[in-house]
Amino acid sequence: MITSRAVIGQFYQALQQFVGASWIDRASMYFPNADPLETYEWLGQVPGMRLWVGGRQPKELADNIYQIQNEKYETTIDMPVSWLKNDKTGQVNLRVSELAQRPIAHWAQLISTLILNGNSTTCYDGKNFFATNHANSQKNLVTKTTVPALQVAASTKPTATEAIDAILGTIAHLQSFVDDQKEPMNSEAKGFVVMAAPALWAYLVHATLGEIAAGGSSNVLKELSKQGYVIEAVPNPRLSAWTDMFVVLRTDALAKPFIRQEQEELTIASKDETSEYAFDYDRVQFGVKAVRAAGYGLWEYAVRAQLST
Repeated sequence: MITSRAVIGQFYQALQQFVGASWIDRASMYFPNADPLETYEWLGQVPGMRLWVGGRQPKELADNIYQIQNEKYETTIDMPVSWLKNDKTGQVNLRVSELAQRPIAHWAQLISTLILNGNSTTCYDGKNFFATNHANSQKNLVTKTTVPALQVAASTKPTATEAIDAILGTIAHLQSFVDDQKEPMNSEAKGFVVMAAPALWAYLVHATLGEIAAGGSSNVLKELSKQGYVIEAVPNPRLSAWTDMFVVLRTDALAKPFIRQEQEELTIASKDETSEYAFDYDRVQFGVKAVRAAGYGLWEYAVRAQLST
């Protein structure tokens, strides 16, 4: 017989296996917090070094405020006590493992929603996260006008060579971003996630994994791996509405494009086989709860690109 205590132990064991097993940790920074509404003060960049002429010239750091509101989330399963007693095929443990997967998938859901709404929702600088009017006239919402390599023969079915050029052109654009001191922000960037809906990903993945491009020439993206670049194409079914768009996220900086925060860490509770609920209904329940939210981090580490003919 499986006990409720064993089920909870299995949950936490499964949870540890799933933590960090996806793109979520690479694209977002995690903060535990104590308040329902968390305020982030984004300090501007430190000025660059200057020739010392006429004494020091101190500059104040820019101060931008961005707030994220936590929400309460739960998922609960209900089963007969007999399932605990008679589970010879591991079905209960399987469902408990799935219960542990849901909170990880929930982060993916929250961040994917941010990505989808990025061109209509503001971030720390008061502009939309994906916009054409960030500071210093910088754009992280780009088309072929800004990145010529985004022009392809068929926008939903780029060739391997077109995909290579489109990804490389978008990364090059991201590497051109400067901070509020007009210093390069991404000149040392070498880690990227290229995310798209599965239909488009099926074409883009050839750009990151294929050894040979059209005509037998070497794949430039693969060659870059020899210089320490890590460029990974990730399918995201939650972006299914994007038939001709993809997003490039920088993943190797301490700061990230997105924020995850939790006021209450994930917990599991039960109405076990000794509870009044089990006495009344001969059933048990296992419920997961978290108080959390996701929000926008640095737009400078993300670019949304649209392919077009």
